[in-house]
Amino acid sequence: MNTLKQDNYILLEPITSIWDQVFTVAPLVIIGTKEKQGYDLAPKHMAMPLGFGNYFGFVCTPRHSTFDNILATGQFTVSFPLPDQIISASLSASPRTEYISKSEGIINALPILRAPSIDAPIIADAYFYLECELYKIIDGFDDYSIITGRIKAAYAHRDYLKVSEIDEQEQLAKNPLLAYIAPGRFAKIAATNGFPFPKNFQR
Repeated sequence: MNTLKQDNYILLEPITSIWDQVFTVAPLVIIGTKEKQGYDLAPKHMAMPLGFGNYFGFVCTPRHSTFDNILATGQFTVSFPLPDQIISASLSASPRTEYISKSEGIINALPILRAPSIDAPIIADAYFYLECELYKIIDGFDDYSIITGRIKAAYAHRDYLKVSEIDEQEQLAKNPLLAYIAPGRFAKIAATNGFPFPKNFQR
């Protein structure tokens, strides 16, 4: 096995985050929580299913209200926004001020709904929703943690439901997905190809 030739590669210095030095593709979700007498929404891109069971997790920090809200209530929602909802996703990241709560200043200005079975908000017209109860929090990633939830309910818009009778490429062309291109960019994904799995591949 040959060693990587570094002619076209730069050794990244870990003094600053390596994730700020390259582009990577990630999902973009909005986490909804109950916060005292109001609500909170927060976009997250370090988020993913945990295995093939009904678990979901995302990276958060105790410095954010989302962390404290989930500790207090034991539950949260996940909204998967559409590409044309990027402004709502961006506004949900607006910082709170000492004079007005985030719920009053931002949440009330966004098109939100209450989740069907838990007291937490979701973004209206997203294509996929999860209602989660706190499973466990894994600490120790510097000042960040992984918050994991057990999915109690999930709702998918019928246009995004994976159905064997529908051509997948055509379905996604008509109903594109939103991707976060970290750091700081986003993309609308409408052109896709089937993955070339090896023969007899099983997960």
